[in-house]
Amino acid sequence: MIYPSVESLQAEMQLQLQDTPHLAQTFARCFPNTLETTVRLLDDGTSFVFTGDIPAMWLRDSSAQVSPYLPLAAQDADVRRLLSGLIERQARYLLIDPYANAFNAEPDGSGHSGDRPSKGAWVWERKFELDSLCYPVSLLYRYWQATQDETVFSEAVQEMFSVILRLMRTEQRHHEDSSYTFERPDPLLPSDTLPHGGRGTPVTYTGMVWSGFRPSDDACTYGYLIPANMFAVVVLGQLAQMAREALGDAELASTALSLRDEIDQGIQTHGVVQHPLYGQIYAYETDGLGHHLLMDDANVPSLLSIPYLGYRPADDPLYSRTRRFILSSSNPYYFSGAYAAGVGSPHTPGGLIWPIALAMQGLTSTDRNEQQQLLNTLTATTAGTYYMHESFHPDEPSHFTRPWFAWANSLFGEFVLAARGALARAAVES
Repeated sequence: MIYPSVESLQAEMQLQLQDTPHLAQTFARCFPNTLETTVRLLDDGTSFVFTGDIPAMWLRDSSAQVSPYLPLAAQDADVRRLLSGLIERQARYLLIDPYANAFNAEPDGSGHSGDRPSKGAWVWERKFELDSLCYPVSLLYRYWQATQDETVFSEAVQEMFSVILRLMRTEQRHHEDSSYTFERPDPLLPSDTLPHGGRGTPVTYTGMVWSGFRPSDDACTYGYLIPANMFAVVVLGQLAQMAREALGDAELASTALSLRDEIDQGIQTHGVVQHPLYGQIYAYETDGLGHHLLMDDANVPSLLSIPYLGYRPADDPLYSRTRRFILSSSNPYYFSGAYAAGVGSPHTPGGLIWPIALAMQGLTSTDRNEQQQLLNTLTATTAGTYYMHESFHPDEPSHFTRPWFAWANSLFGEFVLAARGALARAAVES
């Protein structure tokens, strides 16, 4: 399908980037990649957006993949059709199984087999990740803000709101109230399964919501994933606003705000630690029992992405100190080499850097020079493909994982668009 607003924006960007042909070509490849290769518009009016080289639709990835097209929805009916259809399909999936992270286009049983308990036919994988509840709400809110289209608040969407709130409430007291478990017999990596009979490591009540897995699909070391809970704080505020203004449901709004405040209190009470070099910073994970994991992961939500998520501004002192920690050798997943320096992930061992993290570093930076340097790094490390990859080796960019990873391509496009002002100023000054 041809999206007129996308073609128009691409043409505009090619003119603006004509003095940086490598950046222009990379943007031209990456920005429309999701639309050109991963979108299926279905006969029931919904949209299936798969992740790229895996034929399943992740709630997280699909939301992130279409993010750069949201500003175009107000003027382009075809973009609205894509986005509203995706929102509806996400809602229907969450009603099928709100604990699942990835789904099939049809109920054909595709995906991981042998996991305990067994998954349904619609489900590709049933790893509970708190961000999987957050991304659909965030996408819906941003779509509604861009279009003021209230037809998107279907019966399934409204029921999704209630399901999300109930599940978050349950997982505030995971070991007491939840029946969720996940085990993968003979996993390739220990992070593919949860210990203690699939229940995860011990936690105590903090007000935060438990998450079995990170947005990398790796098991949490400790059950309270701080950046995912930050994302939940933001989207619960968004849900409350939609409940009030679009649905006229004061009770739903009140429930969301009460839950939001409990989670935020938990973050501030249990998620902040004193670091010997950086002072008070946010931890990545905690269990409420006094244990904290100090690191950051490339996948979003991350601590690096706090301003992007909308939890705190980029100039917030606690975020600034946390950012300095993340972008240093104190973070065990910060790597550097001859071609790049940035955040990686235990999901890809071997000191590999993720373009998603480099783009997020740029999207959360207030330094024009840092943004320009990151754009240069991203375009110089595609190994001649002009596409982003899942990860690459900072000393040998031709060593990379996942040549077709639409989320990374979309986030790069979003970064370029966000940096347009800096690029324009740099061109004038030169």
